[in-house]
Amino acid sequence: MKQDSTAENQPSLRNRVVANSQPSNQRQGKFVDARRLPGLDFVKKTLNQTSGSLGMVTRPRIIDFRERLQEKKSAYLHFTVRRVVTIVLILVAVCALSWLLFFSPVFRLKASNISISGSNEWVSKEKIASIASTQVDKSLFLVSSQEVIGQLNDIPGVTEAKVNKEFPQSLQIIVRAQRPAAMLKTRGESKLTAVDAQGRVLNAVAHASTQGIPVIEVSNIDRSLRSRAVLEAVKIVSSLPESLRIRVTQVIAKTQDSVETELGGVHRTIVWGNSSQLALKKAIVAKIIDDPSKIGDKHCLDVSAPVRPILK
Repeated sequence: MKQDSTAENQPSLRNRVVANSQPSNQRQGKFVDARRLPGLDFVKKTLNQTSGSLGMVTRPRIIDFRERLQEKKSAYLHFTVRRVVTIVLILVAVCALSWLLFFSPVFRLKASNISISGSNEWVSKEKIASIASTQVDKSLFLVSSQEVIGQLNDIPGVTEAKVNKEFPQSLQIIVRAQRPAAMLKTRGESKLTAVDAQGRVLNAVAHASTQGIPVIEVSNIDRSLRSRAVLEAVKIVSSLPESLRIRVTQVIAKTQDSVETELGGVHRTIVWGNSSQLALKKAIVAKIIDDPSKIGDKHCLDVSAPVRPILK
């Protein structure tokens, strides 16, 4: 009896379990039709939801390999084009600036804009202008001031030279020209050749003033410039103090060891010999030549041997 009652109770227990697992609108003991199950549209719910943990969702874009490769090629092409354009623009700017500074007429030196000052009758303006003319029609940025100064300093008689650029198209040249150390005069001619202390020819002029400049009479200008005697005479007279040099009226140089100068006014002769020990010789002359107590009635002072000067 008890077993039968247990068997009867088992089906009812299974039926209750199935009934609890089935929807209320399905009858017990039947299979559930999935098509009739109530569904929930999660996509619609997500699209309609503006806040919360889900929010709007978007399906990720799917790009295939060929499309991605094409995008990379396009981006690289754009980068290359921009780079090339930038380089071209830089080159164009550099070329334009170079043309403006170095080749355009804006900074081109004109001959009419070259000013020269400091020349004298011995260092002629024409000599200086001939050097400056080599820079005409160049850009001022290409004109070498040091090159021009070097050429100006090579002119005999120029002791100092300055070159100033005045933009955009002008050049200023300033020289300091010395007086000649001596004048070479050919016997019977009025033409004088000025030379500096090194025996270099400054200029050749006619009827020029020789006041304060020693004159050396020679038989031939070209030969005298190669003569040791004349060069020694030029070296001696160029080293004399201005107060003594302006008094020299004549220079005689028969040999390199027998240079003599004659002083005007007092009619005195100084025998120098050569240019050795010149500082000592000049000191002796300065001490004796204008001191009546020492020179007395003598008219010749020989300092060719300075340790034993002789009055004649």
